[in-house]
Amino acid sequence: METAGISAQTIETLQKYHIRAQKKFGQNFLIDPHVLEKILDAAQIRQEDCIVEIGPGIGTMTQYLAQRAGKVVAVEIDRALIPVLQDTLRAYQNVEIIREDILKMDLRRLAEEKNEGRPLKIVANLPYYITTPIVMRLLEEQIPIHSITVMVQKEVAQRMQAQPGGKDYGALSLTVQFYAKAQIVGKVPPNCFLPRPGVDSAVIRLIKYEKPPVFVQDQKLMFALIRASFGQRRKMLVNGLHNAQQLSLDRETVIRALQQMGVSPDVRGETLTLEQFAGLSNLLSGAGYHS
Repeated sequence: METAGISAQTIETLQKYHIRAQKKFGQNFLIDPHVLEKILDAAQIRQEDCIVEIGPGIGTMTQYLAQRAGKVVAVEIDRALIPVLQDTLRAYQNVEIIREDILKMDLRRLAEEKNEGRPLKIVANLPYYITTPIVMRLLEEQIPIHSITVMVQKEVAQRMQAQPGGKDYGALSLTVQFYAKAQIVGKVPPNCFLPRPGVDSAVIRLIKYEKPPVFVQDQKLMFALIRASFGQRRKMLVNGLHNAQQLSLDRETVIRALQQMGVSPDVRGETLTLEQFAGLSNLLSGAGYHS
């Protein structure tokens, strides 16, 4: 099947079933074949892979995933789209449709049952209003995942791969990069969707690390430090950590730790690397934290 006819095929399906995009589910149907190819190529799908597609919609991308992968599990929250998917995907024996909320389902069990516990590959055109909770759940929980290739709002993608010092760099950047290598593989304008979203989009690929790139004694503490550091971006890091309610750290303790790292006490949080946050966390471990 060629991707060239995706636009006409999608519009025909939407008209056939009288489907309107549901705002409550953040639905925007992809109609550009070049973007579809970009997602498929970025996901690097092999015949032995088990793909979990989040929000398959009317099954347009699912069909192409099914041609490349050994198995596709399509997880759709919108009950009204299930009969549509059963129709558009009826020719594909390697596709299973599940009506479920991705934030609530047991993904570890899914990996065990559908892929014998081997790492899954996640592919999705994510609803923008719920992108971060979905990505964070996929990364933070002990779910066997090889990679996550998703369409997201461009600004969110930029924050995920941002480096220290830039305006996009923040808690999301550090959290994502602790768990995965992030790479934007393409920008996507609004006219690639029906209906058109009010923002630009981007395809980003997250390759999950087998183990984090930095050693951290207490991950909860490190992420608490990160959140406190970016809670008030203009403040010096020392003040941000000292004033954070979740942390019980006095200024002198934080200053000593920074000096031990060779970092100025006047530093702001947005200039610290992931490695530096991990080092600071290890030095402050036990100095005062309430989980």
